[in-house]
Amino acid sequence: MSSKRVRVPPRWFVRLAWHTHRGMYRITRGKIGLWRPKPGRWGTLRLTTIGRRSGEERSVILGYFEDGQNLVTMAMNGWSSGEPAWWLNLQARPEARVTVSGGGFPVRGRAAQGEDRSRLWARWQEIDKDLDQYAALRSTETAVVILEPITEPG
Repeated sequence: MSSKRVRVPPRWFVRLAWHTHRGMYRITRGKIGLWRPKPGRWGTLRLTTIGRRSGEERSVILGYFEDGQNLVTMAMNGWSSGEPAWWLNLQARPEARVTVSGGGFPVRGRAAQGEDRSRLWARWQEIDKDLDQYAALRSTETAVVILEPITEPG
C-alpha cells in the first residue's frame, strides 16, 4: 500500500472532465470514449439507468473491469462524499443497459457483499494502488457494483 497522501482535483475540474468525456462520446456517436479493460487497467462503459424520480433515461460513463461475464464498477462519485445519482437510480430500479466498445446489452446491477466484495475490491487494488487512500476521502463506504448481463429467455 502506498504511504503518499492522495489528492483529488477540485470538484469543478472533475465535473468538467465528466462532461467533456460524455460530450466526446456523443459528438462522435460512440466512436470515441469507450474502451475495453486490459490486464492491470480498467476500461470504460456507458451505463444507462432510469431516473428514480424523473423516470427518464440517464447515462454516465464509468470505469470497469470484467469478472467473468459480469462487469464491475464502483459507486465513488469522483471520490466525493455522497452516492452518485446513477447508483441511487440503479438501487431503485436494478435493470439498466450497458454499452461497451463493441456493443450493448441489458444488465441488472447490485452491490457486491461479503467475500465477493473483498475479492473484487482486491482486484481494483491491483489496478489502482492508491484505492484505499482515495476511498478514505469519502464519508461512506464505496459500493462495489456488479453489473450482471440479463439473458433473454430462450
